[in-house]
Amino acid sequence: MEDDSSDNKTILVTGANGQLGRAFQVLEKQYSSYNFLLISKEELSITDENAVNDFLKKNQIHVCINCAAYTAVDKAEIEQETAIAVNATAVGILARSCKIYHSKFIHISTDYVFDGKGIKPYTENDLTNPVNFYGQTKLNGEQIALQENEEIIIIRTAWVYSSFGNNFVKTMLRLMKERESIGVVSDQYGCPTYAADLAEVIMKIIESNNFVAGIYHYSNKGKISWYDFAKEIATQINSKCVVNPITTSQFPTPAARPSYSVLDTTKIAHTFNLDIPEWKGSLQKCLTLLQ
Repeated sequence: MEDDSSDNKTILVTGANGQLGRAFQVLEKQYSSYNFLLISKEELSITDENAVNDFLKKNQIHVCINCAAYTAVDKAEIEQETAIAVNATAVGILARSCKIYHSKFIHISTDYVFDGKGIKPYTENDLTNPVNFYGQTKLNGEQIALQENEEIIIIRTAWVYSSFGNNFVKTMLRLMKERESIGVVSDQYGCPTYAADLAEVIMKIIESNNFVAGIYHYSNKGKISWYDFAKEIATQINSKCVVNPITTSQFPTPAARPSYSVLDTTKIAHTFNLDIPEWKGSLQKCLTLLQ
């Protein structure tokens, strides 16, 4: 099936309208030796196994990057069937189909597979224990994918933001324009991930011809709270808005959030010889685009 002598290998990116999918749209121009098929759920229903099989067979996919996900964390508590279909069932379908048609499979997962009770960065071997339904469906997706196809790469990431779609950075920019002060949670720790950096890493893995299957963690470098993140945004844009720290209990949400979700990125850095950017520099790049 896979023909290494052919000119342009085809990369399928699902979830083309999401933050990571949009990042690949930008990257596409830099990787002219690949033919990118960036598809949305309207173009291909990844929960329809026959449709997925037909698509992979017809388009001779070299690598499938699954960026599609149901990411509305609070809504997932209610819309459970939809969350399961997209985050678990569909992942199994894609993994199985990729095995049949000899396509490499890279799936994006989340820090929410952990309970956040840790005190040091989570490694790929740490025990999973999701505290909300969204995290549970993402963990189920990982498990089903690995049952269907062992030769896959799963990348868990965290706190994704970009110049596209809805995310923390864009929300902060809006609120800082509208208000004199804002309260931001200061007792949840993690590290942001700039979607453009993650897309770049995935392309480096594909280009390396060193497809080492397994679970990996990727975020930018550092450990901060959401409050620290907001403070840095305010600093970088010279906002006069006052950012006040608040506790998780002062900002209740329908779904629980892990209080600590710093990811240890040593494995991905060593395996694929990556230099992982520090979070402040990546934030600056994003803010430059947004302004």
